[in-house]
Amino acid sequence: MGPLRPPEVLHFRGHVVHTTFPEVAVDSLQPRIAISATFLLLFGTLFVYSASYPLALRAYGDQFALLVRQLMGAGLGLLLLAVLWRIDYHLWAQIDDLLLLGVFLASLLTLFPGVAVGGRWLRLGPFSFQPTELGKLALILYVGGSLVRRGERIRTFQEGVAPHLTVLGAFGLVLALQPDFGMFVLYASLVAFLLFAGGVPIKPLVATATALLPVGGLLLLAAPYRLGRLLAFLDPVAYRDTYGYQVYQSFVAIGAGGIWGRGLGASRAKLFYLPSAHNDFAFAVVAEETGFIGSLILIGLLVWLTCLGFAVARRAPDRLGTLYALGASFLLGFQSLLNLGVVVGVLPVTGLTLPFVSYGGSSLSVTLALVGLLLGVARVAEAARPALVREVVG
Repeated sequence: MGPLRPPEVLHFRGHVVHTTFPEVAVDSLQPRIAISATFLLLFGTLFVYSASYPLALRAYGDQFALLVRQLMGAGLGLLLLAVLWRIDYHLWAQIDDLLLLGVFLASLLTLFPGVAVGGRWLRLGPFSFQPTELGKLALILYVGGSLVRRGERIRTFQEGVAPHLTVLGAFGLVLALQPDFGMFVLYASLVAFLLFAGGVPIKPLVATATALLPVGGLLLLAAPYRLGRLLAFLDPVAYRDTYGYQVYQSFVAIGAGGIWGRGLGASRAKLFYLPSAHNDFAFAVVAEETGFIGSLILIGLLVWLTCLGFAVARRAPDRLGTLYALGASFLLGFQSLLNLGVVVGVLPVTGLTLPFVSYGGSSLSVTLALVGLLLGVARVAEAARPALVREVVG
């Protein structure tokens, strides 16, 4: 008997299914996603401690202070992962606008000094949380659901681009006031990718991006430090004592790691030579302590997880699942690429964290939530497949 191929369009539990499959028995992606995320979480936890304990000792008198906070973020993230994994992802399409509005209002609160910390975080008792990190997940859910609800109407500018551009503009205003230009770049890239993947014609997307280029130039010139970062990117050695100091020290740390590294815990850059050694530039500490081999393993794990996410998108049982999986995969891969590009000097400094590895409870929580979304789509897809096979055979 040859491969079983269902009709191009099927219905399962009220949802249109567009996925085809070559055979009945298909290996599960869920265990591989869980394994890759587990290794990344363990890897990241180890290096958050290694990179942060000198700062924790100086600031808090406790070498484990920042590690404990990171573990709390991991706990919250694992809870979100479990919820997104076990609940049918179609539920989020029914409340995505409310989730987005809640995140937007929380982001607005960061502009008020009485409840905000550092201009980007909300104070939650002894803890703090960055709402714009949660905005990444909210945008995936909202844009994915919006594109599905609008159907073929997304081929017009009024339905395909304008509503989503309005949402992006609202968040962009908050991010400009915080300021957090790197996060805005991530938001804009995510929305553009989802619109393209969702079927919005390329012409209005290109026209919109072209029209917004002057706005990006104005934002760049409005803050001297952004222009300085760009100049330092073009010539890091010339600006190694000013705007290019972090990147130059990152070069030194990576070069010192060589092939095998100095050894776990033996980084010198984290001893206050490299600012943000535990955060934006955590990869430099990884490279210094584990060398080229350890760096390659970390990058391989990130690539593996991202590829698994795109595989989930290919197997998703409907368009909504495909867009959710594509958004989560793109976000994990693209943010990793931006951070690594900054650390090795091929991109200007953005201030974005490296998923799983950089210190930041909010970032880690949302990263694990994205993994949960991938697992949730994979779970529904694998549950739908046998039912579809029975329907076609019958």
